[in-house]
Amino acid sequence: MGRNTRKRRMPLATKAIAGAAALALGGGGLVWANYYASAHESKNDAWGGNRTKAVNAQVATIKCPDVGQQLTAVPEQARGEVDGELATLDQQITEAYQRLATTRDAQTRDASFVQNAILGPLKDRRKVILDRIKLEINRAGGKTPGNLDDLAPCTGTPVEQNQTDAGDGEGGQDNGQNDGQDTGQDNGQQGDNGGQNDGGQNDGGQQGGDGGQQGTGGQAGNGPVAADFVDITTVQPNVPAKPRKSRNASNGTFTTRCGVNANGNHNTDNVIVAPGVANGAHHLHDYVGNQKIDAFSSNDTFLQSATSCQNKNDLSAYYWPVIRVQDGSQDFDQDADGGGKEGNVGRILKPLQAEIKYVGSPTGKVVAMPQFLRIITGDAKTTTNGLANANAHWSCTGFENKVQLTEQYPICPEGSKMVRTFAFQSCWDGQNTDSANHRTHIAFADQRGNCPSGFKAIPKLTMRLVYDVPRPSIENGAVKNAYAVDGFPEQLHKAATDHDDFINITTGGLANKIASCVNSGRNCK
Repeated sequence: MGRNTRKRRMPLATKAIAGAAALALGGGGLVWANYYASAHESKNDAWGGNRTKAVNAQVATIKCPDVGQQLTAVPEQARGEVDGELATLDQQITEAYQRLATTRDAQTRDASFVQNAILGPLKDRRKVILDRIKLEINRAGGKTPGNLDDLAPCTGTPVEQNQTDAGDGEGGQDNGQNDGQDTGQDNGQQGDNGGQNDGGQNDGGQQGGDGGQQGTGGQAGNGPVAADFVDITTVQPNVPAKPRKSRNASNGTFTTRCGVNANGNHNTDNVIVAPGVANGAHHLHDYVGNQKIDAFSSNDTFLQSATSCQNKNDLSAYYWPVIRVQDGSQDFDQDADGGGKEGNVGRILKPLQAEIKYVGSPTGKVVAMPQFLRIITGDAKTTTNGLANANAHWSCTGFENKVQLTEQYPICPEGSKMVRTFAFQSCWDGQNTDSANHRTHIAFADQRGNCPSGFKAIPKLTMRLVYDVPRPSIENGAVKNAYAVDGFPEQLHKAATDHDDFINITTGGLANKIASCVNSGRNCK
């Protein structure tokens, strides 16, 4: 990965906006100094301005086409530059959202303000970057999608649509190829049922039903809102049955113990999506396993790293966005990029448990994962992309076999812990360790456990994160003591944006040992 040397460009206009936002944000981006103030009190700051006026604002967030997902055939020699340009597009959206959040007064006075002052200039800046992407791909002998110019315009999403914009997807990642297995089994690992849950279709989902009308909510003015939470005891069971296993099924498991990031290994980079770009994720990650994972890491540095795993041959990188409690508190990054400056505020929660397990296929044997295989599961941008690539699963201890939520955070009963789980894609194309959009080289098995044509089954990585979160409550249509996953500011901290990242890095033949253990039906550690 020699390409991990590129630093983000910052045009003068971008610097001006960023500088203004940084000055306005001041102490960590808090929107309402008194978080529990009445909706009629005037509490001002950069992210949400006047709370009453934020309620009346017509636009909740900015929706931009996800250019990276359209680029499925970028030549290898152009990927470093293209990834850098895609990171610039993300930065432009962040800055436009900051401007949206800091100009609520102007928006109430001028109905055309958002279009003329925010969306129009954003389109022009995006067009410049799209032209650069086309040039870089063409120089490398590739071909860009014919509709790339159509991806320049962004739209403002009205507040009243904010809770219901499910986009084009109907659940399930990678065109609905999901298997729905492992639900409530294998230490509570859920299946890949994407958005297919009843979380938003029950009486509990109507708690704070006017949440979509309460502005964008949250301690930083960018969510969550009351409608993002549901009392899990009111949700009907929605966990599908596991697929029937064939005689040739790989029934074993391999567990690796890598801790809970007790040493606080954090950064806001994402070396998979934005190599060479500092703060490419715009939100904070917990890291376990490999301890040298940042934007400027390479395959060589991965192999030179220490690991938090008990098995010292497991140098794999396991990382996920942190969870924060929005109780008026702040954390170490309240004035930092990716933290308070970008609407990720509140006290960071460390998991009580981080269980990492590899499981087999119900239809046959698996092959070993290739070295440096990269997998992203879920979609950090479902608020604007829709649920097609969602793979978030939220539940509570005692409910994991019954209820898994994608679009809402659970309010757990007394004595129950919040559980956040992932089941990664388990079908590999047999050739590539990554792809231009970081999705097409890997896929989900179908509901019976079969891989798509041309793909090979690999051990399925499953992760179960358990948290002790203060119990949220809904009062007068507002959520108190909210918790939320870190994310891009314009994504409004929706539950469906949860995602997880993995890079397979092993020594001592560990990858083959994992596959052999799973294939032989043993339970190994």
